[in-house]
Amino acid sequence: MPTWPVAARRACSAFALAAVALWLVAGALPLHARERPGIPGEIAADRLPPQARDTLARIRAGGPFRFERDGVTFGNRERRLPAHKRGYYHEYTVVTPGLRTRGARRIICGGSRSAPDICYYTDDHYRTFRRIRE
Repeated sequence: MPTWPVAARRACSAFALAAVALWLVAGALPLHARERPGIPGEIAADRLPPQARDTLARIRAGGPFRFERDGVTFGNRERRLPAHKRGYYHEYTVVTPGLRTRGARRIICGGSRSAPDICYYTDDHYRTFRRIRE
């Protein structure tokens, strides 16, 4: 049997592997898949959706908040945010237009409720976070 089919299969496999590698490096994966675990990306406060900017302003003003659970302790059980003692993080709902429920969007702030040290935005119910840069 001739050897060219084996060589052709190897060449096709190498080409397919190179194409997948290029696709990954070129950024074809969504942002949350490219972020390293435990190291959130960033987003400028003025680039947040308008509802998130409203929630952030309410946090800075100490309220009023639209949902009863706003301000409760966020446990960080999945350890996607930097480790701190329990009670450091608090969560706040970001309204999603058209939904009657709280939806998936949140702002999580660390530190004092009246003057947080740092805040993060998630639009996928805690799967990924981006540090809010003000």
